[in-house]
Amino acid sequence: MTAPSLWRHADFLKLWAGQTVSELGSVVTRTAVPLAALLVLGAGPWGMAGLVVSGSLAVLLVGLFAGAWADRLRRRPLLIWTDAVRALLLFSVPIAYVAGVLRMEQLYVVVFVEAGLGALFDAAYPAYVPSLIGIDRVVDGNSKLATSSSLAEIGGPGLAGALVQVVSAPFAILIDAVSFAFSAATLLLIRAPEPARPERTTATPIRGEIVEGLQLVRRHPILLPIAARSVVAHVAGSFYGVLYTIYLIQELHLTPFLLGVVVSAGGVGSLMGSLFAARVIRAYGLGPTLIGAASLAAALGVLTPLAQGPLLLATLMVFVPQLIGDGLQTVEGIAEISLIQGLSPDRILGRVNATLEVVSHGIAYPIGALAAAWIAGWIGVRGGIALGWAGMALSILLLVRSPLPRVRQVSDVLIES
Repeated sequence: MTAPSLWRHADFLKLWAGQTVSELGSVVTRTAVPLAALLVLGAGPWGMAGLVVSGSLAVLLVGLFAGAWADRLRRRPLLIWTDAVRALLLFSVPIAYVAGVLRMEQLYVVVFVEAGLGALFDAAYPAYVPSLIGIDRVVDGNSKLATSSSLAEIGGPGLAGALVQVVSAPFAILIDAVSFAFSAATLLLIRAPEPARPERTTATPIRGEIVEGLQLVRRHPILLPIAARSVVAHVAGSFYGVLYTIYLIQELHLTPFLLGVVVSAGGVGSLMGSLFAARVIRAYGLGPTLIGAASLAAALGVLTPLAQGPLLLATLMVFVPQLIGDGLQTVEGIAEISLIQGLSPDRILGRVNATLEVVSHGIAYPIGALAAAWIAGWIGVRGGIALGWAGMALSILLLVRSPLPRVRQVSDVLIES
């Protein structure tokens, strides 16, 4: 019997609405906080780097504990409280600006605490979704939730730029504060009771629970290669995060307008990927879809370091990987999170999510960002972009050499809880 459409699932629609607004607000803040530091407080390169380090440090310090808490406690209350506290936290920025006391130290604290709360939300959220809609509908649910992220990537940067220009960067951050409050309200309106967490029969120290999550990932035939590939891909991908704008503006001589068009193309591609991901996964299976989408994206991605020639040609060579490549990466991401949700027992799913988040964003990404800056000074920005592409492409081999190509559905490798 086919499960009812998620379009008729009132509680999922509430969750989806809240996350759609929250994702848009978060994209605005991702743009507005650095602009507040740069335009309002006159931050230099080290000040801007401090914002990146603050966020990554929070994920590194809090992430593994967040996973354990997400497995100990009911997840919906965690989501509500993290959204509510983040709303209050972000409200503090425009208040301090109006009072004339906004300083870089406050922005560092805001970024650090917001990233720590985000780590807790990111551990609990993917673990909560299967309990709300059922494991048999997570591909459909993840596709719809990915659509929200894609729409935010399309409209968020432009909205942020307009708000910064009209009302200033600190007031633009109000949008994200309101969006977190809205998300908390929609979570409060969900009527379906969340299953109680398993009763703890022994007083296991939280460190022991963290180790259990790490060991599950380390010993699992699918989760381990996914984690290993994520580390390599995030080290290499951070080269793009550090060098991409410099590459397009200084090496390829794109105008700021063309840069915006190229970046927005990625959001459009992600939107298309989210709309087609479920049917692609049904047709080819989770593992083959993940590897196939990643491989096709890498094949297109080689156009970026090779881009050159007249302005129109150079723009086209970076536009295509953004448009189509980001769509493929969205399909890949939906297949990956659906696998993780299906393969991990519910009692430990929060810790698995947190482990993968910490190794990728808390450890790999900042290491790669520092390496990118050093390597670009040695072999140039184009060389750094090429090295980043090569690292991301080679990371796929870790998946190809695993059992993943044979995994069409979760039941192929389901582990017992």
